[in-house]
Amino acid sequence: MEGVKAEAREGAAVAQDLLALGYGGVPGTASRGASCPDFRALCVRLAAELATLGALEQQREAGAEVLSAGDGPYAEEDFLQQLGRLLRELHCPDRALCGGDGAAALREPGAGLRLLRFLCSELQATRLLHLRSLLDPSPRPPLGEGMVERAGMVQELSLTLQALGLPRPAPGTPASQLLQELHAKISELQPSLPPGSLQPLLSYSLDAPRWEALESLSQSLRDQYRCRRYLLLKRLDLTTSAFHWSDRAEAQGEAMRAVLIPIREVLTPESDISIAHILAARADLSRLIPATSVAVRRGTCCAINKVLMGNVPDRGGRPNELEPPMPTWRSRREDGGPQCWGRKKKKKKK
Repeated sequence: MEGVKAEAREGAAVAQDLLALGYGGVPGTASRGASCPDFRALCVRLAAELATLGALEQQREAGAEVLSAGDGPYAEEDFLQQLGRLLRELHCPDRALCGGDGAAALREPGAGLRLLRFLCSELQATRLLHLRSLLDPSPRPPLGEGMVERAGMVQELSLTLQALGLPRPAPGTPASQLLQELHAKISELQPSLPPGSLQPLLSYSLDAPRWEALESLSQSLRDQYRCRRYLLLKRLDLTTSAFHWSDRAEAQGEAMRAVLIPIREVLTPESDISIAHILAARADLSRLIPATSVAVRRGTCCAINKVLMGNVPDRGGRPNELEPPMPTWRSRREDGGPQCWGRKKKKKKK
């Protein structure tokens, strides 16, 4: 009785894992193991996604299958041979499944559920590592331009799905189906928003000349922003370099650079704002709220605002308060002749 209850609990856990991964529940003939075509097909789907996400160490040719379900008289035997190689490549800790007599091991009670549980756990870990590699801002080896663009699109899509509370799509999902699901979810959530919250900031359509003018304006603004940001970064570099001039900084120089350099490397003069941000902007973005308003000050007010500065020394710098210098008088020239400071009298004409 205990064995039956344990197998039922194991089956419920595997079914929950499969549903979380986007697959169907456990096939009813899972107890038959590799002799069941549905069981083999499910294992083939799990192994194919593992290979797509790069969980396998061995490189395979394009289009080559990791597992094949097959439907001939030797389908089960071929499947077991491929399954043994796959489990050894994944470093499966279940030695009974990785052994030579895999067919006998899979016919044991609960062996098929153990196999599915292992494949599900491997797929969950691989998905998390793949998502982490997309969201991790740490530098990675340089990729081609197309690969970088594709990684950015995948990251934006993952963040969109996460914000809407949608599950991660299964590999091979058509883009049209995914966009339909996004549209349906957004249409479902839109009535719960305040009225007018999704009004676009750009409310009229753009033809070809307007697209060109918008692109030209965007490029001009990006150039200006790059110049201003470059100036601010240069001021930042000069300010931080001034801290290294003191005697105390000689002992703490390495620690200061260890803190500053990672932060400074992220700051670049380039702007990541594009026309897509203009199209995605909503009308509430154009509402300017004074920085001294009561609503804004609730979030920016702090104790430092109540501290008053004391008296500071007068450093001058007011030329309008200075008196003009008086001329110096000399009694005689160096050649000994008298020095006249008055105007010369004009001679009268005879």
